[in-house]
Amino acid sequence: MKNLKSLFVSSRPLSWVNTAFPFAAAYFMSTRQIDVVFIVGTIYFLIPYNLAMYGINDVFDYESDLRNPRKGGVEGALLDPSVHRLTLRAAIVLNVPFLVFLVAVGSPLSWVVLAISVFAVVAYSAPGLRFKERPFIDSLTSSTHFVSPAVYGFVLAATVFTPALWAVLAAFFLWGIASHAFGAVQDIVADREGGIASIATVIGGRATVRLAFFAYLLAGILLLFTRFPGLFAAVLVLPYALTVLPYWNITDADAETANRGWRRFLGINFAAGFLVTMLLIWYGILTVGCAGTTVRYSGSYEPPRVGQSEMGPARDFVACR
Repeated sequence: MKNLKSLFVSSRPLSWVNTAFPFAAAYFMSTRQIDVVFIVGTIYFLIPYNLAMYGINDVFDYESDLRNPRKGGVEGALLDPSVHRLTLRAAIVLNVPFLVFLVAVGSPLSWVVLAISVFAVVAYSAPGLRFKERPFIDSLTSSTHFVSPAVYGFVLAATVFTPALWAVLAAFFLWGIASHAFGAVQDIVADREGGIASIATVIGGRATVRLAFFAYLLAGILLLFTRFPGLFAAVLVLPYALTVLPYWNITDADAETANRGWRRFLGINFAAGFLVTMLLIWYGILTVGCAGTTVRYSGSYEPPRVGQSEMGPARDFVACR
């Protein structure tokens, strides 16, 4: 029971939705179906994916986590060495069956996207790769963790990528970069003591905060190029930008004070996620009757191709019949 609790905490339950929701929203809004692929994919990005991402991190970051006052709670597990091997085995055992299924139902392009997603999860923390210690690549990889499930959902549903959809994904990717960068600021002292390089340890807390601020604003600008009601999502970047703004002139010596902003960030995520869900429901109502049926060619299953609207400018990635 103790081991199960350790695995549960290591998987960061508060963050499960951050990877499952992008996949589920992308796939469902494209196909308008809750089928076996939707269910299995959502479960995969809900738990196994997160256990791999955070479990591998907790195992190989143990020594540095000992020096980090944030670890040991909701912001990160301090995984006892006695369960390190179990964690790695559990991550493999839990991930493989889902990946086999997703490969079986996917296309070559979806295999590539899924491979990139899983590689980013492993490469971020695993010895020999350790992308988390490669400044700038660390933020790019972290953002990939959250954006790639959405891209995978779209590709699995055979979505046609329109300019507006690319704008949404680019905005999401910038949000991920900004969020990782700002999160790294609070760990500057602990990371430097542990000999860990990050975007924040290299360019400093002040520059990192400013980079995050402008990345959030640019994400909002990109969302202005989406279709109605997606334009309203542009407003949702403002709470994030305002959260990092008080740390505009932060010094590296005081970098740990950014943890207050990071805790607010975690709360904002839930509120923003709720509002994004409302926007998707609104979008779904506007595009009711679109997509949502399977098409069979020569006896093989293919999800409907989407993205070519016949019912007006509000439809970016659904094929209305």
